[in-house]
Amino acid sequence: MIGSLRLRLFVVLLGATGAVWIAAVGWIYTSSQRELEHVLDTRLQEAARMVVSLVGSMEGRLPETLPNLQPPVTGGNYERQLSCQVWSLQGTMIARSSGAPEQRLSDQPSGFSERLIDGETWRIYAIEDEGRGFRVLVGDRLGLRDRLVADLIKGLLWPALLIAPLLGVLIWVSVGRGLRPLQAIASDLVGRGADDMRPVDASRAPSEVKPLTEALNALFDKVSLARRHEREITAFAAHELRSPLTALKTQAQVALAANDPAVSRAALQQILLAVDRATRLVRQLLTLARLDAHAEIDDRGRVAMRALIEDVVRATPRADGIVVTVDEALGDAVWSGNRECLELAIRNLHENAVQYMPGGGEVRWRLDDTPRAIIVEDTGPGVPADELDKIGQRFFRGRNKSAIGSGLGLAIASLALARSGAEISFGNRPSGSGFQVRIAIGERPLRSAP
Repeated sequence: MIGSLRLRLFVVLLGATGAVWIAAVGWIYTSSQRELEHVLDTRLQEAARMVVSLVGSMEGRLPETLPNLQPPVTGGNYERQLSCQVWSLQGTMIARSSGAPEQRLSDQPSGFSERLIDGETWRIYAIEDEGRGFRVLVGDRLGLRDRLVADLIKGLLWPALLIAPLLGVLIWVSVGRGLRPLQAIASDLVGRGADDMRPVDASRAPSEVKPLTEALNALFDKVSLARRHEREITAFAAHELRSPLTALKTQAQVALAANDPAVSRAALQQILLAVDRATRLVRQLLTLARLDAHAEIDDRGRVAMRALIEDVVRATPRADGIVVTVDEALGDAVWSGNRECLELAIRNLHENAVQYMPGGGEVRWRLDDTPRAIIVEDTGPGVPADELDKIGQRFFRGRNKSAIGSGLGLAIASLALARSGAEISFGNRPSGSGFQVRIAIGERPLRSAP
């Protein structure tokens, strides 16, 4: 396996060029041989007819030896000439050309034939004149024909062999120039620091390289977003954990120094509150980091929504006097999605509703048929109008913030539902005070259980 792309392209292009050249030489050889056979056969026919005409005009005065029909051609590695014989129909040689064998060239009365004479194969054309009583045989050696074709192919191959090194250099240089955009991208990336997530400049890249640069830029965007989220989470955790940890230390010192049991008990209660806040914050940060690491959750199944909501409600502590209602209509709602993400979203939405609910308030889960969606709403103070567009953003805490809130609950719910293909929207209740969250399933609508 060739590791270098440049070398791989060079080998492929040079091999393809060589294959085309060999195929061209083969085609030229075949066609040249066929054409040469036709031309030389035509010359044999013309020479035979010429001799017939000559013999007819010299009847009674024909010498025993005819002059060469074509003078020898010397040069290179071959010498070629035609040989001619004139025979009577009774089988007596009347005349022959100089250099022609004494053996009869062919026994065929007319037309083309081939015959082995003195170890050489001859191509002969015979023509018979029955009126005058003689037969003319004209032939040449096939070895001479083969040498003519071989010399023609050599004339084609020698320039090819001489040009091949130059062609290889040109292909190598051309491939190198074609790969310059990749080399420029590599040089740009090598010179960057660990935090440099600038997009790769693809303005001068050829169309074949642009998919690579686009994929790299998309990856840089994802990495940049993930690192920004990590920095946000780290900075927020460092800031938010400082308060409960400081409170833990302060209240522990108060409890140790207090002589009054009531003061010690109050300090211990504050310690529990700080521990609850720190625990909730750490859990939410870990959950958010886990969701950020997965673009989409593929493990889907049929989830009965009412049973899931009731499980979350039972597991979530709430202040005395808060009423939680789960409508009967939710019993028919079944959604095809990831149960873990759904449970995570439902738990954070429910905790958010209970957390901001004053004593005596109500949290209600219901099914809306127009369009079909799950709604959770409370009778709390609601959200100021100027903060509605910020609800769901990470680490946002409005004016009506909770003592243990971190601004992550709704963000986690939104992200978990997005991973399962659902949409979430926030707003205040149309009638009365309170906050409302709508979960729209989109392309995976809720359906009734069988």
